[in-house]
Amino acid sequence: MGDLAVGARSGHEGPEERPERPEESVPPAVEDDVTVGSDNGGDSGGDGGRDARDGDGAAPQPKKPRSFWKELPLLIGIALVLALLIKTFLVQAFSIPSDSMQNTLQQGDRVLVDKLTPWFGSEPERGEVVVFHDPDKWLAGEPTPNPNAIQKGLSWIGLMPSAEEKDLIKRVIGVAGDTVECKGTGPLKVNGKALNETSYVYPGNTPCTVDDLGGQFKVKVPEGKIWVMGDHRQNSLDSRYHQQDKYKGFVPVDSVVGRAIVVAWPPTRWSTLPVPDTFDQNLSAAAPGALGLAGAVPLVLWRRRRLTVGNTRVSGPGTAG
Repeated sequence: MGDLAVGARSGHEGPEERPERPEESVPPAVEDDVTVGSDNGGDSGGDGGRDARDGDGAAPQPKKPRSFWKELPLLIGIALVLALLIKTFLVQAFSIPSDSMQNTLQQGDRVLVDKLTPWFGSEPERGEVVVFHDPDKWLAGEPTPNPNAIQKGLSWIGLMPSAEEKDLIKRVIGVAGDTVECKGTGPLKVNGKALNETSYVYPGNTPCTVDDLGGQFKVKVPEGKIWVMGDHRQNSLDSRYHQQDKYKGFVPVDSVVGRAIVVAWPPTRWSTLPVPDTFDQNLSAAAPGALGLAGAVPLVLWRRRRLTVGNTRVSGPGTAG
C-alpha cells in the first residue's frame, strides 16, 4: 500500500495537475551606459563596457606630450618676442664707454634704462642721469665698435647693450625755462641758486671749469630742450662744449631714450641712480609776470591806504557834508 500511495501521489503532481503560476515580470532594459556595462556580470572590462565608451571596441588613449625638442623652437620664439617688447617699451641695457660720468658710472658698467615712463608723457627732470641719441655729431671722431652677427642680433632684441646706436649718458642740470650759470670754478647755479655737487662730482674736480672753450657760460634752456653735464667735469664733452652746434649745446627732449635707473653689471657695482638731494631745493625759475605782480601788490595797498587816511568819508565816521 505504501508503494501505491507513493505512486498515486506522484500521479497527482504531474504537469497537468500542477496549478499555473503567473509569469514573472521582467523589467525593461534601461538604455544607460552603466547598465549596459553591468549586464556582463558587473565586469566593466567586458566588450559591452568598451562598446559603451568609444563604440569601436577600443579604450581612448591619452595624447602623448610633445617632445622637448619640438617645444624648444616655440619657447625660443616667445622669449625673443618678449625680449623685443621689453627693449622697445620697458627697459634697455646700455654699456658705459667712457669716464665722463665717474665716479657715478665707471667705464664698462652696464646700466638699465627706463623707457616706459616717457610713453606716458614724462620728461627728464633735474638731477636725473639720462641716455640720449647724439644730438649733432657729439661723438664725431670716437671709435666705432664692430660687433659680430651674434652681438648685433642680441643687441637688436635687447639682450646685449647696443653697439651701433650713437648714444650718450649725462646728468640733467637744467630743464626748459632754467638759467644755468658757471663763473670761475663754481659753484654751478640754476636760476641763481647754487648746487651742492660734492656727492656726485668726481673727487678733485671743480663744479665749473675755467677755460675759453665753454667752461664759463650763462644760458637759458629753451622749451623742449635740456642742459646736460658729466659728473667728471674736467673730462666730459657735454653741453658746455657744443654751444656752436645747431642746438647750441642743448639736447632735444625727443632725443632722450630714457632715465638710467640702476647699475646692473658687474655685480660688485650694483647700485641705483637716485636724484641727488641738492636738486630737492626749489630751483624753479620765477616767471617775470609773477615777479611784477608780487611787486605791484604792496604798492597798490600802500597807495590805497594813503588815500583812505586823508579822506574822512572813508577813514572814519562823520557827518555828511
